[in-house]
Amino acid sequence: MKDYLIKATAFNGRIRAYAVTSTNTVEEARRRQDTWATASAALGRTITISAMMGAMLKGEDSNTIKVDGGGPIGAIVADANSKGHVRGYVTNPHVDFDLNDKGKLDVARAVGTTGSLSVVKDLGLKDYFTGEVPIVSGEISEDFTYYFATSEQVPSAVGAGVLVNPDHTILAAGGFIVQVMPGAEEEVIERLEEQIQAFPAISKLIEEGYTPEELLKKLFGDEEFKIHESMPIEFRCKCSKERISNAIIGLGNDEIQSMIDEDKGAEATCHFCNERYEFTVEELEELKQ
Repeated sequence: MKDYLIKATAFNGRIRAYAVTSTNTVEEARRRQDTWATASAALGRTITISAMMGAMLKGEDSNTIKVDGGGPIGAIVADANSKGHVRGYVTNPHVDFDLNDKGKLDVARAVGTTGSLSVVKDLGLKDYFTGEVPIVSGEISEDFTYYFATSEQVPSAVGAGVLVNPDHTILAAGGFIVQVMPGAEEEVIERLEEQIQAFPAISKLIEEGYTPEELLKKLFGDEEFKIHESMPIEFRCKCSKERISNAIIGLGNDEIQSMIDEDKGAEATCHFCNERYEFTVEELEELKQ
């Protein structure tokens, strides 16, 4: 089944919700990054949430998320746009630990709990919107819940899960974001909190075949919800040889000449997708201004 995301409202528009299946998208990131199990879970949760946050944007807007908790995994970076394109990487992909005391991948140990989570939104304006909060648990979902409440002043519940196969491939991944809009009654909020507290592991539900619609149906129970949009999501990188060429041009003629004289060419690898780009001496000569 292809990955996709839905946008919905419930309780007469007082609650806004996003739900997504991201198994294939996370697997593509894992394959390109060669992440081990715990790193895959951390990266997968971040990519899944980033995709939903991208769906909150419009037009050509995009966001860039950085989770850096000071743990052995290093920084996790992901970005997404309003079209369902998302990508991400971890600084140290080869991080894995024994399961934690709950029998789950020890993401908090990999991420760490002493750093920060930052979100930079490019809304096509002169200045970027930037929000930053301290890491509160290192489990990713709880950190984003804190981010929305603190930085964007929107009470939210964020859930994301990743199941990893014994061979390190991704078995299931997905998540939801539920947000309380102004005017929501206290009893609605309390009812939602109870249902979220009792909600099963998202990744297990997706492993069982749950769709985004079925995730929200289970979350909202008897309450009807309205789906406003459904959109595919996928791992897609923005890198290209032209972009790398422009970056090399920006280094200046002296640096380019040094590449020609000392290295007899140049190569660059994209952090996000690990695509490698090679430049011959002739190509470098053409880049000189």
